[in-house]
Amino acid sequence: MGALDSLCEYISDYFNVSQKRRKRKVKQTVNIKVKMDCDGCERRVKNAVSSMKGVETVELNRKIHKVTVSGYVEPKKVLKRVEKTGKKAEMWPYVPYNVVAYPYAVGAYDKKAPAGYVRKSEHSQPLPGAPDDVIMSLFSDENPNACTVM
Repeated sequence: MGALDSLCEYISDYFNVSQKRRKRKVKQTVNIKVKMDCDGCERRVKNAVSSMKGVETVELNRKIHKVTVSGYVEPKKVLKRVEKTGKKAEMWPYVPYNVVAYPYAVGAYDKKAPAGYVRKSEHSQPLPGAPDDVIMSLFSDENPNACTVM
């Protein structure tokens, strides 16, 4: 077999046979905000997304206007497919309320957000070593020197 392998390498140098390697898709979950009002809208979006190659599950929540797609898909392609149905769509712009440090900061609070969610924003995240955190930790119950400060 050693002679055959070396012969194959010798011949492949002259003919330069290159194999295209496909980029492997990663399994991921894509959340999209889609304005859906009725059963027909919901069915149209679900059929459009579920017919895509690589889609494993499609979950729709009409109450909070959320579509969750999981599988071997690309988020931009899923978003384009949903937009082709004629519905206004965008990537899910919200995070859970308890994850954000300042949920009522400018840009984070949104009246149209579903219950328990706020909009993603840079202003809602605390800066490391911010003076607010230092002052609040002085009067914390977990600080053993809090009584001496008061």
